[in-house]
Amino acid sequence: MFVDKVKVQVSAGKGGDGYISFRNEKFVDHGGPDGGDGGDGGDVIVEASNNQNTLAAFRYNKLITADEGAKGFKQKKHGKSADDLIVKLPLGTIVYDSDGHVRADLQTVGQRAVIAYGGKGGFGNAHFTSSTRQAPKFAEKGEEGEAYEAVFEIKLIAEVGLVGLPNAGKSTLLSVVTNARPEIANYPFTTLTPNLGVVDLDEGRSMLLADIPGLIEGASEGKGLGDDFLRHIERTKVLAHLVDAYSDHVAEDYRVIRKELELYSKKIAKLPEVVLLTKIDGLDQEIIDMQTEELRKVVKKNTKIMCLSSIAKVGLKEAMNEIYSIVHKVRQKAKKQEEDSVPVISPNFGELEWSVSEIEAGKYLVKGRKLERFAMRTDTENDEAVRRLRDILRKKGVMHELKKLGATSGSEIFFGVGRKTKITL
Repeated sequence: MFVDKVKVQVSAGKGGDGYISFRNEKFVDHGGPDGGDGGDGGDVIVEASNNQNTLAAFRYNKLITADEGAKGFKQKKHGKSADDLIVKLPLGTIVYDSDGHVRADLQTVGQRAVIAYGGKGGFGNAHFTSSTRQAPKFAEKGEEGEAYEAVFEIKLIAEVGLVGLPNAGKSTLLSVVTNARPEIANYPFTTLTPNLGVVDLDEGRSMLLADIPGLIEGASEGKGLGDDFLRHIERTKVLAHLVDAYSDHVAEDYRVIRKELELYSKKIAKLPEVVLLTKIDGLDQEIIDMQTEELRKVVKKNTKIMCLSSIAKVGLKEAMNEIYSIVHKVRQKAKKQEEDSVPVISPNFGELEWSVSEIEAGKYLVKGRKLERFAMRTDTENDEAVRRLRDILRKKGVMHELKKLGATSGSEIFFGVGRKTKITL
């Protein structure tokens, strides 16, 4: 079964906790702290693969979880960091997080992207020795790994999208001009999944075609199959619009598909287009000319109309050359835009910024990535660890701001949007 969109729960690995330990050796007096640091949790990494063409494996396996880092140990032994979890996805998959942001867009085979970062391991008590703190009796907890509901969505990476009503001849054309072998039969909706194929014109000239399953009127509203597959032409550079020459209403056939494209996406509707009048074998030239004239009444002035027969292999070379010429122009334009674009580098103050707000009487919320990470690693059941967090807040100026807002001894301080960590002043 072709599955091109799924929701899954992604969880990176938690960092290992730091260890609390003191040297206790036979001939060593007053052994100091020697608790080791925890290992880092595993990242969740996606990789583009040619061996997958569907997301069916995730229909029932909705949990993607990386391993946790190991705890630290005595004698300053570092806990083992967990291995990253590599998840192979079909080429063309986009990964969105729960806020709709793109975490990965897999456009080349072997491309990798981290979609969830593992938590850092907590420091052991050996890390906190100083001139004023010679025997720390606390260690940090490991950070939680990133966790969220992700959306995996396949959008085929093809330069040319073949569109048209069912039985317009898209699958037949694809099978003749490329190495693809789609299912072909003389009834509507033979193609139930998008198909890809490479057209090799000659040395150095090739392009990728996608056969989009038959659209019908109302496809953009969910009728037929089109609503499920319209997204697969979002990446295309050129549309090849196929119209059956044997139809009694070629102009209406063309208009129906154009309307659905415009309703789905204005951007797609503006793509360069070539109209292909198909299945001309067996028709008199007079009829072909008549059908072409009917199409000309509804097709944009500069859009080329070409006639062909995939079965008789008539007009194929001319049509493919015309389509390739448009693809080549689009490629050159995109390349120039890329060369001319100047990257804008903005300073990232995310680690330095923080804010404090009053939630309700006696309760306050502290936000700021760096402070939230300190709080997350603090063992709130350990008084010495909490005192360290208070010292950090004091040095950063947070305590001063809290007092300005009216915080007093006994006030509750929460950290981050999820309010997972809480201490009392």
